[in-house]
Amino acid sequence: MHSHMHAVDDAAELQVLTDQFIDGFVAAKDKMSYLRIAGVPLEIDAPGGGPKMKLVDVTLTTEWQVGTASPSFGSRELSYMPYPSEMVTERTNMGLIYVSLETKQVTDLRSFIQNHPASGKDYV
Repeated sequence: MHSHMHAVDDAAELQVLTDQFIDGFVAAKDKMSYLRIAGVPLEIDAPGGGPKMKLVDVTLTTEWQVGTASPSFGSRELSYMPYPSEMVTERTNMGLIYVSLETKQVTDLRSFIQNHPASGKDYV
């Protein structure tokens, strides 16, 4: 039980960091400097070896969760609960798009922050 609560806290904290990062990026006059200061690599190793991949695009996507749909007992129809307006939540995420001659990779900001030393977590 306790570990689930901890995971919820971590997810909420991660969303706060993600939101702060995106707000800062959008407001930054010099976006390249902002990315450098934040420790976002402009080049990464290609997953299968080969030439390094370069950061070419940063995308922002906004999602509004407007309801939940879950399997309902004894029916093929999903049990659907549209949210009242005050429960609709907005989430913004950022994608870092790296390319090489052979391949393209999108790293989402949440996973970048989770693995980043500044998140305060020790990943060994």
